[in-house]
Amino acid sequence: MFSYLKGLLLALAAVQFVGASTLLTGQYTCVTSGNYELCNNQWGIANGVGSQNATLISTSGNSISWLTTYTWANNPNDVKTYTNVLSNTAKGVQLSAITSAETTYDWYYNTQSSGLRADVSYDIWFGTAESGTAASSSSSYEIMVWLSGLGGIQPVGSSIVTGISLAGYTWDLWKATTETWETYSFIPHTTGTSITSFSADLNVFFKYLTANEGISTAQYVQAIQSGTEAFTGTAEITISTFSVTLSG
Repeated sequence: MFSYLKGLLLALAAVQFVGASTLLTGQYTCVTSGNYELCNNQWGIANGVGSQNATLISTSGNSISWLTTYTWANNPNDVKTYTNVLSNTAKGVQLSAITSAETTYDWYYNTQSSGLRADVSYDIWFGTAESGTAASSSSSYEIMVWLSGLGGIQPVGSSIVTGISLAGYTWDLWKATTETWETYSFIPHTTGTSITSFSADLNVFFKYLTANEGISTAQYVQAIQSGTEAFTGTAEITISTFSVTLSG
C-alpha cells in the first residue's frame, strides 16, 4: 500500500509539474500567470529565417521564470523577436510620485552559438496617459536598459553620454528620435559585459533622465517589460528569476 501511494503521489506531482509549464509557439502567443504576461513576441520575423518558442516555467509571489529557445539567420542588424514578460502591476504611476521601482533579474544562457547577436534587456514605456500601453499612440518615451549585448550589436540612435554610474554599474546612454517617441538606451560601458544577476531600483534611471534629459516628471510609467532581443544565432536562455515592484 505504501509503495502504491508513493507511486501515486509521484505521478500526481509529475502531472502538476507538466501543467505548470506552458509552451508558446505562435508569433504573438501570450500567457498570463501571477502578476505577469509572458509573450512570444516575434515582431521582426519578416526580416529573418528561423524559429522561436518560449516556455513559462513558474510564478511564485511577485517572481516569474521562463525559457526562450530560438535560431535566426539573415539581416544581422535587425531584431527578429523580443520574448518578454510584462508586469501587470508595475504601471500607471507618475514619475513624480515614484518612490522606488525595485527589480531582480537573474538569467543565463544554457547554450549559445558562436557569434550570437542578441541582447537581454528591460523595455520601459513612459507616456502622457496613466492607462496607456507599451508602444501606443500615448507613448512618449521608450527606455531600455541592456544587461547584455553580444556580437557587436548596438541600440538604435547614437551615443550621447558615456560613463554614467547608476545602480552599481557604469553605462553609456544612446538616444534615437522617431515620429512617435524618443528612445533612450542604457548599455554597459564595457563592450561585451553581461550582467547576469541584477538587483536594483530602476527609479535611479528614471531620475537620471528627468534631471539630465528633460523628461517631464508628469509622464506616467505605462509598461515595464523584460526579455531578450534576438538578432541572429542560436540560443537557449533561462530567466531563473524576474520581479519588479513599482511603488509610489
